[in-house]
Amino acid sequence: MWGAFPKYTLTRICLLKYIKSVESVFEIIAEPNRRAILSLLVSSEQSVGEIERQLRMTQPTVSKHLRVLREAGFVESTVDAQRRLYRLKPEPFRKVDAWLDQFRRFWSAHLDALERHLDRIDPSTPMKKDKEKPTRPKPRT
Repeated sequence: MWGAFPKYTLTRICLLKYIKSVESVFEIIAEPNRRAILSLLVSSEQSVGEIERQLRMTQPTVSKHLRVLREAGFVESTVDAQRRLYRLKPEPFRKVDAWLDQFRRFWSAHLDALERHLDRIDPSTPMKKDKEKPTRPKPRT
């Protein structure tokens, strides 16, 4: 019975579960108002009222988006007297960063290959990281 299953079935299930969690992260941050709220919270914690004023949203709209962000683990809140202050939680962003890392490596390798290719085509203008300014030929007199 067990021989019918591929050797890495459990690994595949875990990978699919990871992909689903990343997909849900992208679904949450796909909404422009939520991205705007997250952008505000990058610099400092904010109250609902401060977010309302800065983004020119109604209180119910801000509260709705903060609830979604809180339930997804993107933000957390603390109570300060009469105000509830919201701040970012790093964990979901680490997941997104880890997922994006594979693409950074992909593009980095391809850009390095492009650089080597361009160097082979025209070795007189090597592409260096310090990018020396090309010298202009002196005018003939």
